[in-house]
Amino acid sequence: MEKEIIEIVPEKIQETTEGLQTVIQAVTQMALDFGLKLLAAVLVLVGGMWIAKRLANSFKKVLARRNLEASLVSFLSSFVNIVLRIFVVIISLATVGVQMTSIVAVLGAASLAIGMALSGTMQNFAGGIIIMFLKPFKVGDVVEIGGKVGTVKKIMIFTTEIHTFDKQVVLQPNGSIANGQIINLSDQDTRRAELKIAISYGDNVDIARKAILEILAADKRVLKKPESSVFVSDLGDNAVILTVWYWTRFIDNAPSRGDMLEQIYKQLPKKRIHFPFPQLDVHIQK
Repeated sequence: MEKEIIEIVPEKIQETTEGLQTVIQAVTQMALDFGLKLLAAVLVLVGGMWIAKRLANSFKKVLARRNLEASLVSFLSSFVNIVLRIFVVIISLATVGVQMTSIVAVLGAASLAIGMALSGTMQNFAGGIIIMFLKPFKVGDVVEIGGKVGTVKKIMIFTTEIHTFDKQVVLQPNGSIANGQIINLSDQDTRRAELKIAISYGDNVDIARKAILEILAADKRVLKKPESSVFVSDLGDNAVILTVWYWTRFIDNAPSRGDMLEQIYKQLPKKRIHFPFPQLDVHIQK
């Protein structure tokens, strides 16, 4: 009996060893296959992202050659770039071995979760579509949005890039732009400038008006039509307030204001027109 047991044990050990070797070979082969697939997926991802970037840039150049608006070019090229990158990620997952049905299911669930978590972002996307269709402004326009005044540089899918005159770069969400107030300062070729000039009580308003109109007429930036005007707009506590209206081209509007104020400050005293300052009369009773 003992002899039979001794003969059986080596056979069992040999079978167990052969089974372990088979398992190890199978695991090794699976690891090797997965490693090759993972390497291929990484190569597809890196190469695909490079190709997607090149395609997006080529698409942008094609749109630019068709003389489309810069705002439409930046918006569409940004959209195409994102779509191509998503497509590359899907191909990479499929290369690893993930089934397309699984990818579609995961994308569906992820889209629902992301849509709920990023509802504001979706509003920005919708706002970008509204901006592109309604065109309240375009790239290159000077606008006032959200309390910021600057030049529109890019209109992207979710945000609009604005460069202010003090060299700030503002990324304004498209959702807030579409739902807020938009002031397009460069939509019209001409703009009216308004100045407030305070003169002393007792000074001759007609002489002040004539002097200011002469200053305006001497400046080539001031348009002849519509005509400039100077009128009394308020009687303040210490001064008579004159309002000055004149028209310029849009690009000359802001620079002309400082020059006009300087000329008025220099010329009006020569006409015996004085600029008042707050005064307080104190009466002492004995």
